[in-house]
Amino acid sequence: MNSVASIRKRLDEMDIPYLENEPMSAHTTFRIGGPAGLYVRPSSAEALTAAAQLLQEAEVPLTIIGKGSNLLVADAGYPGVILSTEAMTDVSIAENMVTCAAGAGVTAAAAAARDKCLAGMEFLYGIPGSAAGAVFMNAGAYGGQTADILFCSTYYDMEGGGLSTLAGADHAFDYRNSIYRTHKKWIILSASFLLQPGDQRKIRSRMEDFMQRRKCKQPLEYPSAGSVFKRYPGRYTGQMIEECGLKGRSIGGAQVSEKHAGFIINKGGATAEDVLRLIDVIRQEVLQKFGVEIECEMIYLA
Repeated sequence: MNSVASIRKRLDEMDIPYLENEPMSAHTTFRIGGPAGLYVRPSSAEALTAAAQLLQEAEVPLTIIGKGSNLLVADAGYPGVILSTEAMTDVSIAENMVTCAAGAGVTAAAAAARDKCLAGMEFLYGIPGSAAGAVFMNAGAYGGQTADILFCSTYYDMEGGGLSTLAGADHAFDYRNSIYRTHKKWIILSASFLLQPGDQRKIRSRMEDFMQRRKCKQPLEYPSAGSVFKRYPGRYTGQMIEECGLKGRSIGGAQVSEKHAGFIINKGGATAEDVLRLIDVIRQEVLQKFGVEIECEMIYLA
């Protein structure tokens, strides 16, 4: 294994920015998490693949993140390297195709599509995640899902060392799932969405409607990682949690949202341990009352 010093030297030579012992609370929507050993921020697909190749050869623990909107990082932090796509934000539009760099925010991409009178991304408006994150987990809301509009994605294979493109149908999409979840060495570089011409006023109206619904039903005023649990087949998980009387239940600074029981919020000073303990309480009480085991949608990194 190469030393951290040698990795830093190589990153300096490649002019790829990085931060040492960077608090992950600054890079997650939960605003929780200890330091990463190295936090690397390439600004292009070329720099990302170069950094990934270096880190693969160095055999260091490595995690790729986007906007950190579905992520809880341990209080002790992450001892390895975080490779972030947050600086890769380009969005381009050609005819009916919207192509996003991995770290481009889906809300910004949806707004760009709206401005070009392209319909289909409205359901993503207001979601705080990245384009790569949306593909990775088949993000969806209000009857739409990423699988419905994704034309293709391009990825870098850290093991094979090459670039490849997947057509929409090749992503093995399922509920909050894609082929990328089972191929840990594939790094999404970009995603292209095929949309349809539409009336800009109607597109804008749908976006405003979805945003208003989010504000009314979701605790957007507090840091969170979005919906914590996956939907249980045939049931609304948030409703089960609410029927267990858990709205408002707190452990430390972590609280089951009083607005939407599917969310755990950071009321102030919450630790990852607070959140994990609260998740355990929720799962146990739902199991006891309904006889079902609910599964976390949020990713925990330690």
